[in-house]
Amino acid sequence: MVKSMTGFGRSESITKERKIVVEMKSVNHRYCDINIKMPKKLNFFEASIRNHLKKYIGRGKVDISIIYEDYTESNLCVKYNAKIAAEYVKYLNEIADQFELKNELSPVTLSKYPEVFTLEEQTENEDALWKDLEEILDDAAKQFVESRTKEGEVLKADLIEKLDGMLSMVDSIESISPSLVEEYRNRLESKVKELLEGVTLDESRIATEVTIYADKICVDEETVRLRSHIENTKAILTEGGNVGRKLDFIAQEMNREANTILSKANSLEISNIAIDLKTEIEKVREQIQNIE
Repeated sequence: MVKSMTGFGRSESITKERKIVVEMKSVNHRYCDINIKMPKKLNFFEASIRNHLKKYIGRGKVDISIIYEDYTESNLCVKYNAKIAAEYVKYLNEIADQFELKNELSPVTLSKYPEVFTLEEQTENEDALWKDLEEILDDAAKQFVESRTKEGEVLKADLIEKLDGMLSMVDSIESISPSLVEEYRNRLESKVKELLEGVTLDESRIATEVTIYADKICVDEETVRLRSHIENTKAILTEGGNVGRKLDFIAQEMNREANTILSKANSLEISNIAIDLKTEIEKVREQIQNIE
């Protein structure tokens, strides 16, 4: 299947422990450019996220937004630093003995000293968090790919219609070209007879001039190559896959052949067809820019 480079996908999961929302959207880009916006708490997953999404994304500028909310109330715990508390007790006793003071130290008083009690955030179970995040990523990515595929099929149908029209133009050029040489021969003979009235015509010289002219205006090679490029493009579109770059290159080759036909054209009719061909090729190239 052919996929567009424009797509959107969204998925979310809400549990008692957490809320995760993933949104993906993309536009055209020459390469695969993934930008991820997420909370700092999830930064250590960035490489895993990029690697995971490679199986869904071939090309395009993709913006990914990840929202994470932790609903757990037990994510903070109190930590007692016995070593620090012992140091406080030791030095307070020394001060009391040295200055003959009454030591009224109590647990409540000791607990108020710095670093005796601290609040620490409990370490999240990374494996469990990644499992949840991975599921949401997969769901959003599948929606994202589905939207790209739907638009890609529309692009494919439009391109094939344009390519069929281009084949008809090539047919017209091929049907007109042979008659141009014969018309030139007749005009040449008439002109020579008019100028050399009563003189025998040199048929070999006329044949030579006609051959030179035919070689100058012959577009057989160009139409054969152009037809081949058009048919190849249709076959690639039917085959599907990540074909955008390949099709872009073929479109450049088609444009080159159309330019040559236009430069060789010694007929207003062929010139007009060649101009129409170039116009259609440009439209095809613009559409191809949207294909992954």
